[in-house]
Amino acid sequence: MRTVGVVLVALVLQTMAARFLVGGSAVVDLVLVVVVYLALTKGPVTSMLAGSAAGLVQDALSSGVIGIGGFTKLLVGFLVGSIGQQFIMTAALPRFAIFLVATLLHAAVFMGLYMLIGFRTFSSPFTAALSQAVGNVVVGMIAFTIIEALPGAIERRKLSRRRK
Repeated sequence: MRTVGVVLVALVLQTMAARFLVGGSAVVDLVLVVVVYLALTKGPVTSMLAGSAAGLVQDALSSGVIGIGGFTKLLVGFLVGSIGQQFIMTAALPRFAIFLVATLLHAAVFMGLYMLIGFRTFSSPFTAALSQAVGNVVVGMIAFTIIEALPGAIERRKLSRRRK
């Protein structure tokens, strides 16, 4: 249930932040960040389900082809979840690399499918992909740090209140 809530919050924030576009593309894809987080923490199945559902909702809210966003997030969730199960991804450098590669893969598949069907062209795909990758890496790394530090901070606060 918490997974559904996190995905819904990301969808709402992404939809609300849609007006802050740079060159026609979002600087940060919060839904993709959540999918990568779920892939690293919950595994490929959870991230595939969350990614496909959230991607389909994003597709329905946009003016694009329904299914391309869901497929790309499903694919990224599966690949990152599979890699996350095989390798230890608790250090900052592997997470940095995963967020970077996942965002670039998502952009390549997403833009590639749109160009393949001839529905849309992209004026500067490399710039858009790199800027989104940087944004996703920054947000993802900060989110991981906060989420990992939060339980310890809450526990320390409870202990300090008991001592008083």
